[in-house]
Amino acid sequence: MEINERISMYWEPDGSSSVRCLLCPHRCSIAEGSAGFCGVRENRGASLYSAGYGLISSIALDPIEKKPLYMFRPGTKILSIGGFGCNLRCPFCQNHEISMVYDYGKEPSEDTYVEPEYVLSLAKRSIAQGNIGIAYTYNEPFINYEYMLECAKLAHGAGLLNIAVTNGYVSQDPLLKALPFLDAMNIDLKGFTPEFYKNIAGKLEHVLNTISLVSKQCHIEVTTLVIPGENEDDITELAKWLSSLDPDIPLHLSRFFPRYHYSEREPTPRETIHRLSDTAKEYLNNVFAGNM
Repeated sequence: MEINERISMYWEPDGSSSVRCLLCPHRCSIAEGSAGFCGVRENRGASLYSAGYGLISSIALDPIEKKPLYMFRPGTKILSIGGFGCNLRCPFCQNHEISMVYDYGKEPSEDTYVEPEYVLSLAKRSIAQGNIGIAYTYNEPFINYEYMLECAKLAHGAGLLNIAVTNGYVSQDPLLKALPFLDAMNIDLKGFTPEFYKNIAGKLEHVLNTISLVSKQCHIEVTTLVIPGENEDDITELAKWLSSLDPDIPLHLSRFFPRYHYSEREPTPRETIHRLSDTAKEYLNNVFAGNM
């Protein structure tokens, strides 16, 4: 077993040599020698491995507002770490260089491996600079579940806080197992129609379930990237639904900038963000216009 590999949690045999991953709603059936949709959970010898374990794309000490979390320990900083891969396929992805790396046929270097204990030591050393804990961010953290959970347990035991910035596309059992170690989450609610989520290889109901569960157990803020001609009309119903959970849930409406497969499109006009923020404020008490 390579240094960055761990036997995965949440899987079961699926035939003579295939396995079925149960971590996220895709429930991939993975043949021997192949990886699931996310690119990081691999079938090796009829066992499922977390092959992306500890492979880090970025480490930075960020303002907590950058996550964005505006109403959780404002003015503090958070040690932010990210890996590689994703379990959705957004053509407008703003971090596609790391989230879609496996789609490019590339493999992260073993040189990027970082032990959880070293992440904790960095977090502790950063306390003097205003750090309050560890944020799992930049790519989708739940696909590297074992690594995130181990780091979170270490940080929790050391009295530090844990934050996940996620697309919310995770199965209920692993989510509930992780929540006792997560103090805050920012969840991307990318649109509010089944058709929108179908276009990014997901299902809306799973993300809504994640948001509903998280809203009852830890601090939550929600982000929607507003894409001209794609999800502008979703904001009213999206805000109404969030309000039905709790009108105090913060909603961040962010501007799209041309990236990935949408590199030829125009950025979201500032006026659009202001208009949709006013609409959302009819239902929610805390609406923020981002990337202005």
